[in-house]
Amino acid sequence: MRIAIANDMPLAVEALRRALAAEPEYQLIWVASNGEEAVNHCRDDLPDLLLMDMLMPGMDGVEATRRIMHDTPCAILIVTSDVERNMSRVFDAMGAGALDVVAAPSLGPQQVLDAATVRRKIHNIAWMIGHKTSRSVKPTPVRSADNRGKRLVAIGASAGGPASLVELLRQIPADFPASIVLVQHVDEVFAAGMAQWLGSESNIPVRLAREGEVLQPATVLLAGTNNHLYLAPEGRLVYRREPADQVYRPSIDVFFESVATYWRGEAVGVLLTGMGRDGARGLKLMRERGFHTIAQDQASSAVYGMPKAAVALGAAAEVLPLDRIPTRLIERLG
Repeated sequence: MRIAIANDMPLAVEALRRALAAEPEYQLIWVASNGEEAVNHCRDDLPDLLLMDMLMPGMDGVEATRRIMHDTPCAILIVTSDVERNMSRVFDAMGAGALDVVAAPSLGPQQVLDAATVRRKIHNIAWMIGHKTSRSVKPTPVRSADNRGKRLVAIGASAGGPASLVELLRQIPADFPASIVLVQHVDEVFAAGMAQWLGSESNIPVRLAREGEVLQPATVLLAGTNNHLYLAPEGRLVYRREPADQVYRPSIDVFFESVATYWRGEAVGVLLTGMGRDGARGLKLMRERGFHTIAQDQASSAVYGMPKAAVALGAAAEVLPLDRIPTRLIERLG
């Protein structure tokens, strides 16, 4: 896989070089010291994956991500320091189309990069852009909880998801009578910050889903760990490691399929912008189970990968622009 780096810190660049050198299939093709250089390099020699820092002189990583995804789209992994202080920038970049983020220290003589974590993230993204079919969990049918009369909106998102989720949640009223569960491809290190950020833009409270809790109306729960969020037969949310070989963590397919199997109330499945195919199979199972399903349309998607896969499978009963989705949720469940 052809990989590029956008980072102006020599120690960080050298650490990333060493991390990449440990994998013979990774080829470093160029290094940019600021966002403008990265944009220009992508026009001339587009990588499969760009490791993008947020804090660079001149054009920062957010604007560079936005321009690259508009002009010459490629997979982007944010590798940046001081994530807590720059959380809003990280989510802005993910809203523009960056796939994932990994924290890197401001590398000094006594600091080392967590190379194993970086390589794991790169491996996952390589799997995603290879469009391989994911192995989904197949729950053993057992007696389900009686949640008839209750309402649920199950939403999955990946690249471009944070910005799309903000736009969607802004239009959901405070008295919305359904539970909302979000599965966004984001590392657990950043999940709490994302929940807080989404909550600041939403009319209803947003928080991380807790192990064992029961869904409540007018509440948004965000999958909060690197394990998969799963609706258990008794109607509670749980986290589980299996399927262990599923590289999307948390997986949208795993959650959607558990809803299709165990939810007995009303439900709508929504698949938003993202690269790859995660969520398409699960959305199809929800539709086959009789639930209404919606995929975001191409024009309003930052990355038209997951919704496109869902449409190709016949998983989406409706394909809608992002600004129409909240209205449909209110019409069907409100």
